[in-house]
Amino acid sequence: MGSPRILVRRDPRVDLLRGIALLTIFVDHVPGNLLGYLTFRNFGFSDAAELFVVLAGFSSMMAYGSCFERDGTMPGLRRIGARCLRLYLVQMGLLVATLGIVWAWGRRFGLDISPIQPILDRGMRSGMTHGLILEALPAYLDILPLYIVLIGVFPVVYLLMRRNPIAALGLSAGLWLLTNLHPALNLPNTVYQRRWFLDPFAWQFLFAIGIGLAMVMRRRDGRLPTVPGLSAAAWAYLLFALLVAAPWHTWGLWDVQFIAVPLTDKTVLAPFRLINILAVLYLALTSGWFRALAERPLVKPVIACGKHSLEVFAVGTLLSLIGRLSFETFGTPLWLQIAVNGIGFLVLFRLGRLLEAGRTASRPAQPVSRIHLSH
Repeated sequence: MGSPRILVRRDPRVDLLRGIALLTIFVDHVPGNLLGYLTFRNFGFSDAAELFVVLAGFSSMMAYGSCFERDGTMPGLRRIGARCLRLYLVQMGLLVATLGIVWAWGRRFGLDISPIQPILDRGMRSGMTHGLILEALPAYLDILPLYIVLIGVFPVVYLLMRRNPIAALGLSAGLWLLTNLHPALNLPNTVYQRRWFLDPFAWQFLFAIGIGLAMVMRRRDGRLPTVPGLSAAAWAYLLFALLVAAPWHTWGLWDVQFIAVPLTDKTVLAPFRLINILAVLYLALTSGWFRALAERPLVKPVIACGKHSLEVFAVGTLLSLIGRLSFETFGTPLWLQIAVNGIGFLVLFRLGRLLEAGRTASRPAQPVSRIHLSH
């Protein structure tokens, strides 16, 4: 008889946050979408991308860090390699689908295909070659390549974090700061300004913070330590971000520029963006209200999406592409807004539910040796 299987109890708050991030990415990737005025990129300096990446670090530590500790180095490396390969294949599938859909739609309706024109100008073979080596990243196809790089370097980050978390975070912060001081430190992209839109040398810091956060919460049975006064400081910062970053004029309220804040560049994960997402995350994970919300049946569809992030992200990317092309072709009347968002949410919720039902049905019943809170 084999050894008892260690069951891992997921933290529903993390899945809820990631589900919210995925649904927000779908909405934000459709320019002209009225729901886009309600996503949190309009209420502060950061957006769903930052939330997705910090949670990627958290979940990587829980999944692959636990694998290293339980099964050893080689099984852990094999699991990471398999994950990177899966991410890469999904990225290639999205690239091919995007090129095909945009090219066919452009020919049918006479739309501008400039977002993919640099790839087509090289010829399909050369363009796809650059896509295969992640040098051709059209708009909205930049998150998975970043994720591949971050998962690929996880073993190194994990090893450093196990030996000396403070030093590891210090090195990561140093690289982030260097990238902010020298933005040319980036990877090449033949589609967007000759560089990756999400610079992995900068965004690795947020990923490392997620790993450190998971380590702390795992030692405390899923609880994040509360620091006196930190909640008030976080709320004060988010209020400041709201006053500065909210599109007041677009909302038709008033045309006031409170203060010019230059350090908000998304490519290098500028300081104001980093602090913004950390404030949001701290408040969410120390909130009793948010913990209670994550247990309510009403949010189960969102949690199911968060549990199956890769599949939901891939389908959401294609749905947002079709929505974007529809708006460019037919305008943004209310009926089309309702159709794009309604169909999109229904498909994503249904996908999450089906995948979760399949996971539950295929999970074998095995004896339990211990249970710990994880993701």
